[in-house]
Amino acid sequence: MRIAMKSALPALLACALSFSAAGAQAPLRFRVAEGDVLNAFYRQGPVAAHLLLNSGRKPRVLVAFPAGNSGVGVWFEETGAPVRWTLDKVEGLAQDDERGRPLHGIVAEASVDAPRLVIRDAVLGSVRVLRDFQLGISYPESVATAARTSANTVAWARPRIDGAAGYKISIELRDGRLSGGGNAPLVFAPARKGDPMRLRIVALTGEKPLTPLDAPTLLDTAAGGDARARQVLQFLSYEEKFLAGSWRFDTYFGRDTLMSLRLLMPALQPEAIENGLASVLERLNPQGEVAHEEDIGEFALLRHRKEDGDGAPYNDTPIYDYNMVDDDRMLAPVAAAYLLDDPRSRGRIATFLARKTSAGEPLGAALARNFAFVLDSAAAFSRKPATANLIALKPGRDAGQWRDSREGLAGGRYAYDVNAVFMPAALDAIARFQHAGSLQPYATPQQQRAFAGAAAKAAQWRTHAPKLFRVKIPAAQAKNGISRYAKAEGIDPAPALASVSQEALRFDALALDANGRPIPVLHSDGGFALLFLNPDPQKARDMVESMLRPFPAGLLTGAGLLVANPAYADTRIANAFGRNAYHGTVVWSWQQALLAAGLALQLQREDLPASIRTNLGDAQRRLWRAIDDNQAMRTSELWSWSYADGHYRATPFGQSSGDADESNAAQLWSTVYLAIPPP
Repeated sequence: MRIAMKSALPALLACALSFSAAGAQAPLRFRVAEGDVLNAFYRQGPVAAHLLLNSGRKPRVLVAFPAGNSGVGVWFEETGAPVRWTLDKVEGLAQDDERGRPLHGIVAEASVDAPRLVIRDAVLGSVRVLRDFQLGISYPESVATAARTSANTVAWARPRIDGAAGYKISIELRDGRLSGGGNAPLVFAPARKGDPMRLRIVALTGEKPLTPLDAPTLLDTAAGGDARARQVLQFLSYEEKFLAGSWRFDTYFGRDTLMSLRLLMPALQPEAIENGLASVLERLNPQGEVAHEEDIGEFALLRHRKEDGDGAPYNDTPIYDYNMVDDDRMLAPVAAAYLLDDPRSRGRIATFLARKTSAGEPLGAALARNFAFVLDSAAAFSRKPATANLIALKPGRDAGQWRDSREGLAGGRYAYDVNAVFMPAALDAIARFQHAGSLQPYATPQQQRAFAGAAAKAAQWRTHAPKLFRVKIPAAQAKNGISRYAKAEGIDPAPALASVSQEALRFDALALDANGRPIPVLHSDGGFALLFLNPDPQKARDMVESMLRPFPAGLLTGAGLLVANPAYADTRIANAFGRNAYHGTVVWSWQQALLAAGLALQLQREDLPASIRTNLGDAQRRLWRAIDDNQAMRTSELWSWSYADGHYRATPFGQSSGDADESNAAQLWSTVYLAIPPP
């Protein structure tokens, strides 16, 4: 860390304005405690900030801002004994930088019980850079920031690398001692041995603020009353876009936006739904593909600089990632759920489709462009339903759908959800739009001719694609796999073994490998089929039964519904899908909600035989029992589990040794229970 000692530090809080007294609307403020991490959220006017205080042996102070997906953080050296943070108050703050440009952020008062804290480094700039640093990846030299000290305060401040208003963080010891500097590390210590240190933390960004959606604009009267879910959703919702999650994903993600819109739709106001759809259509590429993620603010500057060369002019034009293959096929069915099926859209469809993107393109034309892309990609399999003609991950990529970690698909190339669910659902939706004539004013003659063939293509995909993913495992082999896996994980196998009959076990593979072989990992993506398709009643029952057997026969545990179960796969795959893997034997909150929504939809069908209705109703009750038992984690991105004395216990993800990453305390698609009432 670079340290520049100065005899005096300008008063950091000069010209500060507390937003708690500004404006008529009260600030949005709430806290979420998960394991060793205390999360505090604040939003009012141009200020939106998420403060994290890490207790334990790896202390950290970090603040993430939705503005520009920016953040500031201070990391301390690992301590010999756990430290404990206590947070007092958090207020909004506005301040000009040295050139008179506005910065927005927060001021927080906290205390920490620790014999000493040694500053390791501070990182200011893009959340993407902070994320990398947290994972052990060094930051670019151009964003390195020297510490300045004065009395009992350490501060870091710099402009953006293009000279625009940048970032600040300071920590003032209100009760304690600061030592070090020069070539010695900076150290915080209590004023008296055994006393806590009291600190004042200021964190600011100069990135352009987003326009917040308040609760009345965002939520319909049908929305559930869960206070935390409402607060999280509000913090992540803006006129320009919905944010995927905080702290690590404080910006647009296409898949997260679409799936959250679909699940939250009954709870959202029409304006919010339309803004979300417009944000996706705004970011389509010329081919009609949906953008997965965006690089904005200083991270866009860094990317352009790297690609264009150091001598090129600075450029902060957003850079979009189009490497995913699921979101392209999500757009049509999600758009249909609102524009064709939601009664509230009547009288609004024409206005929405005529609305222009920032480039001046009508949203209807952008939607037609996506439909044309989907139809073109469906053509080969429609002509010849063979594995090679399915939708594969893009060349050189090992991820392409929501399980977007390196091992998320167990090395598969053809994902179940993309091919067996989203493609037929997208084609069905396009056929319905074609029948309704909604896009006729915006589609080219060539596109209109292509739309006319959507229904036939949908039938081909719906009939032939799911068959390629079917797995059949003899009962004896299945039980051996359950017993072996349970022993390796220290789990009692009896409940799982009792749930398996003497008949062969059947389920849909997570993915097909490059040779078209099904990979026998049981998964939770059957929830997509229940929500987006209309499966045969017996198939729906079998799908639900396979998921809701006790783990490791199925996915159900006392900690929630796992997203993967590798008990039937080989040891290599099983080892890669552990409870510390990002898409391993862990619980993702929204996947439970997806299955809950799918079950509720299936139970509305009038063609269900009585026995199957009974089966699905029982499954629904068991799923909701697991959801209700883990309410404390409900807005988190994901969580893991431990097992002792015959019981599972939910544990925060990212706070144990070996966890692949950390979990967001506020995740967009984990708020969807607001639209999914319990039975």
